[in-house]
Amino acid sequence: MNPALTVDDVAVTLGHTEVVHGVSTTVERGEWVALIGPNGAGKTTILRAVAGLLPFSGQVLFDGGSVASSSRREIARQIALVPQLPQTPPELTVAEYVLLGRTPHIGYLASETRADRLAAERAIARLTLRPFAARPLGSLSGGERQRAVLARALAQDAPILLLDEPTSALDLGRQQQALELVDTLRREEQLTVVAAMHDLSLAGQFADRLLLLDHGRIVAEGSAAEVLREDRISSYYGANVRVIREGKSIFVLPQRESPR
Repeated sequence: MNPALTVDDVAVTLGHTEVVHGVSTTVERGEWVALIGPNGAGKTTILRAVAGLLPFSGQVLFDGGSVASSSRREIARQIALVPQLPQTPPELTVAEYVLLGRTPHIGYLASETRADRLAAERAIARLTLRPFAARPLGSLSGGERQRAVLARALAQDAPILLLDEPTSALDLGRQQQALELVDTLRREEQLTVVAAMHDLSLAGQFADRLLLLDHGRIVAEGSAAEVLREDRISSYYGANVRVIREGKSIFVLPQRESPR
């Protein structure tokens, strides 16, 4: 069986500087891969290239097509991107906003069909947003708005979901709820997930595989147990940490230096 996503020798140049250098990986169907690494490592740039939003060299292949040779509409039918700071017009209702996820399936100068409305309604129900459907986005809490953003991506009906720091604006409880929800959707909707993640403990608990990036290159790849090592985190993050393993869970805890 072909993988859901193949990234082959991808490089990205911004201005006159190459910021991603020859990144290659494959993502299997239904797999959750986390991109980790310090600020400026290239996580967001790689996601945007995979989504066809940045020019790149190399290849990005999805089932039945290539990002480089596909239209934006064709890419959006296969790949949904949830950016770190999504545009959420405060005056739009949740129902209107989620329906925008159907845009790649609606022809030019055409209106949404009953099938489009049903897909949006299913996404709203799946994200338990029915009580908020008529409310404007500007009236929602951060966690409610995050669910609306995920519902829009789900309504897109793309088999590959890209998430850029999906919990960055959420408190601890909402972070866990959001990631549990993504994991449930992955299993029940057969989604393939690639997520840039800041919290190493959460990345280790939810992702099947981690890619550690530094200066636009993959410097380590594997399971959480293989990648999340104290010496490696210290080297690439410049952080003093303790890695604790409890059963299948791995926790990365910052450690203060001993007072002098």
